[in-house]
Amino acid sequence: MTETAAKSRFDRSIVEGPLTPAVWRLAWPTMVQNVIGGLQGIIDQAMVGNFVGHTGNAAIGVSLQIFILVIVFVASVFTGMGVLVARFAGADDPDKVNQSVYQAFIVAVALAVGVMAPIGYWLAPRLLTLINAAPEVQVEALPYIRILFVFSIGMLLFFMFGGALRAAGDAKTPMRLGIAMTAMNIVLNVVLIRGLGPIPAFGTRGAAMGTAIASGITAAVFLWLLFSDRLVIHFSRTMSYRPNLEIIRSLFRFGLPAGFQGIVMNLGGVLMLRFIGSLQESAAAQAAYAVGYTELFSLITWTSVGLMGATAAVAGQNLGAGFPDRSARSTWVASGMGLMVACGVGLLFVTIPRPLLAIFGMHEGAVVDIGVELLGYLAISGLFVTVALAHTGGLQGTGDTRSPLYISIVSQVIVPLGICAVLQATSGLESRDIWLAIVIGHMTRCGLSVVRFRQGKWRHIAVDIGPARA
Repeated sequence: MTETAAKSRFDRSIVEGPLTPAVWRLAWPTMVQNVIGGLQGIIDQAMVGNFVGHTGNAAIGVSLQIFILVIVFVASVFTGMGVLVARFAGADDPDKVNQSVYQAFIVAVALAVGVMAPIGYWLAPRLLTLINAAPEVQVEALPYIRILFVFSIGMLLFFMFGGALRAAGDAKTPMRLGIAMTAMNIVLNVVLIRGLGPIPAFGTRGAAMGTAIASGITAAVFLWLLFSDRLVIHFSRTMSYRPNLEIIRSLFRFGLPAGFQGIVMNLGGVLMLRFIGSLQESAAAQAAYAVGYTELFSLITWTSVGLMGATAAVAGQNLGAGFPDRSARSTWVASGMGLMVACGVGLLFVTIPRPLLAIFGMHEGAVVDIGVELLGYLAISGLFVTVALAHTGGLQGTGDTRSPLYISIVSQVIVPLGICAVLQATSGLESRDIWLAIVIGHMTRCGLSVVRFRQGKWRHIAVDIGPARA
C-alpha cells in the first residue's frame, strides 16, 4: 500500500484495484437496499390492496407518480453533489468532499421546507385531477399524497446522505440504515394501515404516515453519524456553516439537467396515466399499472438504479484520479450484472404472473387479465432498462448530466406518448398498445445512451470549486 493510500479516508481500490470487484462492492449494498426498499413498497401495496381494495392500490400508484415527479427535481442537487463528491474523492481531497455535501444539505432543507411542503399540499387536488384519477381513487389518494409532501424532508435527507456516501465509496452504511428504515416502516405500516389496539386503522394514509416517520428518524441518525466522525464524510463543528455560492452553483450546474431529466421521465409516466385513464377499464388498468410497473418492475429498476449509482461513483472517481479508460469499462461491467438480474425477474413475470398479482389482492377480473398482459411486456423492457441505466450512471458520474436529459425527452416522452396519441386518434387505444409503447421507449433510451457514452465527450469535462473554506 502506498503512503497516500494509507493516509486516505477513501477506498483507493476503486481507482487502483481490479475494476469488477470495485463496481460490485459499491453495487451490491445499494442493490440489496433498493430491493428491500422495493419489498417494503410491495408490502404496502399488498396490505392496502387487501384492506382497502384495488382503489387503494391505484391511489398509491398515482400519488407516487406525482410525488416522484416533484421530488426528483428537488433532489437534482444530489446528482450535482454526487459528481463533485466522486471527483474530489478520486482526487483524494476530503475537505472539498465535506464542503460539497454540507452545501447540498443546506439546499435540501430549504427546498423541502420552503417549496415541497407548502406547494405540494395546496396543489395536490389539481395534480390528481390532471392525471385523470378516478373519483374513488382521488378520495384515497389526496390525504396520502399530502402527507408525503408535507413530511418529505426525512426522505430527501436520507437520499442525499446515502448518495453522498456511495459517491465517496461507502455503500454499506446507507444499506444498513436503509434496511433499518424499511423494517421500521413495515412495522409502522402494519400498525397504521390496519390499526392495533387503541390505534385506529388509517388505511391508505397510514402507509404515508409510516413512511414519513421512518424516514425522519433515519435522517436524524444519518446527521448524527456525520457529526460523529465515524464516516468517510465528516461535518466538523469548526467548519463554515455559511452558504457557499460557488459550490451551490456547481451543484445546480451538474444537478439541474438531471432534475429536468427526472421531471421529463416522470412527466412521461404521469401523462401515460392519462392514456391509461382513458381506457374502458380505467380503474383496473391504473391498479394493474401501479402494481405491475411501480412495484413488481421495481425489482428490476431498483436493482438497476443501484448499479447506476455504483457506475456513477466508479466512473467519476476514476476520471478524478486520471483513469478515463477505467471509467469507460465500468459501464459494461454494471450492464452485465444488471442483465443477469433482469433475465431472472423477467422469467418470473412470464411464468408466474398470476401468483405475483395475487400477492396484492388481485385474484380475478379485468385487473388480473390486464396485469398479466403488462408483466409480459415488462419482462422484455427490463433488459433494455438495465443497460440504459448503467450508461446513464457513467454519463452522470463523469459530469455529462445534459445528455441523459435529451435522451429522456426523446425516449420517455416523444416516442411512447407519440405512439399512444397516434393510435388513440386513429384505430383506438387498447392496453396492449400502451404497454408496447413503453417497451419501444425503453429500447430507444438504451440505444441512445450507449451511443452517447461511446462518443467519449465526458472525458473532457472539468470539475472544480476552488479551495475549500475553513
